[in-house]
Formats: sequence, structure tokens, C-alpha cells
Amino acid sequence: MAPRRRRGEGALPLSEHYGDLVRVALMEARPAGLQTKQLVAATRLSPSQVARRVRHLRDVGAAEHLTPIIWRRKDGYLFSDEPADWIAYEKQQFRLLLGRLTRMITGTLDPHLARYPDDEWAQLASAQLTGVRATLSQLSK
Repeated sequence: MAPRRRRGEGALPLSEHYGDLVRVALMEARPAGLQTKQLVAATRLSPSQVARRVRHLRDVGAAEHLTPIIWRRKDGYLFSDEPADWIAYEKQQFRLLLGRLTRMITGTLDPHLARYPDDEWAQLASAQLTGVRATLSQLSK
């Protein structure tokens, strides 16, 4: 009896294949982009599979120094050769991170410190995250 495969084992070739489907669809649309619905139609993948393959392509692209995939509301996902497009996308990602971090600080950490001002861990987290928050604020401008 052959050993049972765990979930996800052997998925690399399929992952690469699906990643290629997304990459080819985006390359064919170039210089325009494709919205998620258009990528779903072009690749016959589910929206979650498309999202996973985009993440996979970003990881592969970064490792191989390829053109990054960016996302814009009006264009969807696209390959752009313009550094200004990359910077705009990066700033938007920093704004998103800043918003999430700010909500975590104001919604969880600040009330924690208000109730237990001497909590060593909360003080450390607050001090560290203040610096991160300032950095993200500068990067998103």
C-alpha cells in the first residue's frame, strides 16, 4: 500500500502551472491590467486560486528579480515597467498596513495599557509599535 499523501504535498507543480496561467493572462493583457473577474474568466481558476497564484508570482518574481505585479483599482492586476507605478503601489500597501496597525493599537493595545499601565509587555509593544507606526506614516506619504 502506497503511503498517504498529506494535503498540499505534490502541489508545487500544480501551483506553478496555475501561476503560469495567471502570468500568461497578465502578459497577454499587457500593458493593460486585468481585474480579478477577468483573471478568473481567462484562467478558469476560482477567485481564491487567482489570489494565491498572484501571491505565488509575486514571491517568484521577487526571487528572480522580475517585473513586479501591482494592483490598481481601475486596472486590476498588471505588470508595469514604470518605477512610479511601483512606488504608488508600495505607498498604498504602507497606508493599508498603517491603518491596520493603528486600529490594533487604538482598539487593543491602548485599552490594555489604560487598564494595566504597569504591564511590561504592553509597554514594550507600545514603545516598539510607536516607531513602526511613525515609519509607516513616512513611507506612505
